[in-house]
Amino acid sequence: MSIQNVHDDRAVLSLTADEVEQARAFNERLHASRSTSGDTKTCTLSVTSPGGEVLSFPSELTGRLGHMLDIVSRGGTVTVGSLPAEVTTTTAAKMLGISRPTLMKLIREDALPAHEQGSHTRLLSKDVFEYREKQTAKQSEAFERLRALEGELGIED
Repeated sequence: MSIQNVHDDRAVLSLTADEVEQARAFNERLHASRSTSGDTKTCTLSVTSPGGEVLSFPSELTGRLGHMLDIVSRGGTVTVGSLPAEVTTTTAAKMLGISRPTLMKLIREDALPAHEQGSHTRLLSKDVFEYREKQTAKQSEAFERLRALEGELGIED
């Protein structure tokens, strides 16, 4: 792994082809282990410190690391960052993949909670993510209903 462009709180990490292959092999072993045990829960991850103490990662962080490993093992790119607790309407619109005017309409219709900070509208990041998850679930449900209807009507690709 090479580290490029290191600035105070930012670094760009580049993985070698060998490291990507190691991620792929590890990911395959992890999935095979889950399949044989029948356990689909999140795995636990622990490391041993130089002093011999075993430290366990929190389950939420382990899940994120597993997701990143899966993406890397498939040759994908992972960007890691943090979001503030509160975002602007422009940022929220980008997070949702919609225009800012559409976002403002959702706020006016109380479909998405927001609050005023001075003369600016702000949203909580968690509210934006919850809205996106609900919309994704609705889309998946509608798609499944459409597939079922196609099956009933005998429509094939």
